[in-house]
Amino acid sequence: MSEHTPHTIDYPGRTSEMAEEPQDEMRAYRGNDLLKGKRALVTGGDSGIGRAVAVAFAKEGADVAIAYLEESDDAAHTAELVDKQGRRCRTFAGDLASPEHCRDVVARTVSELGGLDIVVNNVAYQQPVDDFLELSEEQWRRTFSVNIDSYFHVSKAAVPHLGRGSAIINTGSVNGLRGNKSLIDYSATKGAVTALTYSLAQTLLGRGIRVNCVAPGPVWTPLIPATMDEEKVADFGNQAPYGRAAQPDEIAPSYVFFASGLLSSYYSGEVLAPLGGETLPG
Repeated sequence: MSEHTPHTIDYPGRTSEMAEEPQDEMRAYRGNDLLKGKRALVTGGDSGIGRAVAVAFAKEGADVAIAYLEESDDAAHTAELVDKQGRRCRTFAGDLASPEHCRDVVARTVSELGGLDIVVNNVAYQQPVDDFLELSEEQWRRTFSVNIDSYFHVSKAAVPHLGRGSAIINTGSVNGLRGNKSLIDYSATKGAVTALTYSLAQTLLGRGIRVNCVAPGPVWTPLIPATMDEEKVADFGNQAPYGRAAQPDEIAPSYVFFASGLLSSYYSGEVLAPLGGETLPG
């Protein structure tokens, strides 16, 4: 079993503040023009899974816009990584809990990249509680506003710009498939992400837009030390059969798979769950 250095950082968390920085730059990844000429929007794209996805997309030939909560060196570094691949990167800071900001991000992406082909709804908020009765109405609403409402608002704004063969990819979670006793609101939103994926896949079929979901198990990102106590950080991911959390670099190829029509043209309404060896019934 692996153990992380016990530590916490301030929310929303910056990669540079982590005692152990995640592997999220896709350094070993080699692209094959699978997304050549495509334009992608990745919410929560400044760090963690979002960063790895943005870089992987760039290595496959896509221009990328990333949306994130606040300006930081994380967003600048992600943009630099995309630029190094010879692709354009646009960065949009702001609170995606706001429907107006969701719509603005989509509009600016279309304007500045010249169109939109791929949407990755990835932004997320979580805050564990030890007791259900500690879960405040304010936290409940905040979690839903970020984790599922933004997916609705971004997707609705994007659909008129998405042509046939376009893709929407939602980030779910193993917690949305089985629940989590200390991440109650988070798990509820991730269950909603799964159902939203199923529903959008059906309703957007006629438009030729594929809608799929990646639902990872534990992944080592800044969100973990920014929202968990030192004990939970130290043990994070140990429960997986692999005995460790995933690195973002290990999860991003799943998004490339769903984004590329060459690889996944017959896939819509699917949930791909990289869980480090865990199997789920049903």
